Amino acid sequence: MKLSSVAKALASLSFFACTSLFAAPLTVDIAGVQSNGELGDPGNTVLTYNVGANATITAVSYSVNVTAFTPSWLSEIGLAFTDSDFFEGVIFNPGAGDEFPGTATYSDSADLTALGLSFNVGADGILRLEFYEDFDDLSGTDGRWNFGTITFNVEGGTVLPPVDPGTPGGEVPEPASALLIGAGLAALGYRRRAAKQVH
Repeated sequence: MKLSSVAKALASLSFFACTSLFAAPLTVDIAGVQSNGELGDPGNTVLTYNVGANATITAVSYSVNVTAFTPSWLSEIGLAFTDSDFFEGVIFNPGAGDEFPGTATYSDSADLTALGLSFNVGADGILRLEFYEDFDDLSGTDGRWNFGTITFNVEGGTVLPPVDPGTPGGEVPEPASALLIGAGLAALGYRRRAAKQVH
C-alpha cells in the first residue's frame, strides 16, 4: 500500500471518528432518586453533567419505574432537564394522565429536534436534571424513581466525567479535536516527506 493511501485512510478514519464523537449518548441511572417538592424546591434531587460547551440535547429516551406516595399522583412526578441557568430545557412527566398514587413503569422516547424542543446547554457545558413534583402533597418525599435509566442524545459536545472542583487542571482538547489535530499533523508529515523525495 502506498504511503499516500495510508495517509488518506488515516484522514478518513479520523474524520469518521470525529463525527461519531459529536453525537454521544448520556445514560443516567435514576435508581433511588426522590422527588420532594415543586420545581425549584431545595429538597429536590438535582444532578449535573458536563456534556461539553454549547452541546445540543436532541433526543431523550427512558425506561423508569416510579412510585407516588398517597396522596400524590403518578402524573405529578416530573423531571426538568435544562441548561445550568434553567433558561432552556424540557420538562416532562412520564406518568402523565395517571392521576392516582402507586407504582408504575414507563418507557418512551422523543426526538426533541422533530418536536422543536432541542436546546443548547451553555458555555459551561452543564446539563442540569431536577426531579420534582407538580404539586407538593407531603412534607417529605412525594415520589421516588425506583429504578431505570434516562438517555439523552448529546450533539456537538463530549460527555465528560464529573470534575472535582478542588482539583486544578488545564485546558484539555476534547477527543474529536485531538483526532483532527493528529490527522493534520500526520498529513503535514506526509507532505514534508513527499516534498523531500521530489528534490
